[in-house]
Amino acid sequence: MFSLFKKKEFFSAEQKERIVAAIRAMEQKTSGEIRVYVESKNPFMDPMDRAAEIFYKLKMQETDHRNGVLLYIATKHKELALFGDEGIYTATGAEYWNSAVKEMISKFHGNDITDGVVQCITQVGHTLCEKFPYNRTEDKNELPDDIVFGN
Repeated sequence: MFSLFKKKEFFSAEQKERIVAAIRAMEQKTSGEIRVYVESKNPFMDPMDRAAEIFYKLKMQETDHRNGVLLYIATKHKELALFGDEGIYTATGAEYWNSAVKEMISKFHGNDITDGVVQCITQVGHTLCEKFPYNRTEDKNELPDDIVFGN
């Protein structure tokens, strides 16, 4: 089917590669899993509730150590949220997540969204490394590393 309207890509191919490379680099150092979900509009709910909905829809709660983290971004509504599974959330506490989001927002205000996403992945990745270090004998990549795009 031919469409007259082509959906605008939020990230260029190079930007997508940078984000996925950051995920892969951090996941090589931890048993934790990081995913990025981007959609244009949040369907009228709290961004954290939307992140939780997507987290469970992507079955991120099924990791062995319950240490998956979802970075949620709604581009047109300019919303974002970080949702960590119970294993990582319990190991860090609420203040950690609030601080990570504040740092990412400061990057976004400079219109450097890709750098903000990469910085957030790196920060979360370092925390996952500290709390859930890589174990060569049992670690496996439990979730895809690609960016998930919604509507």
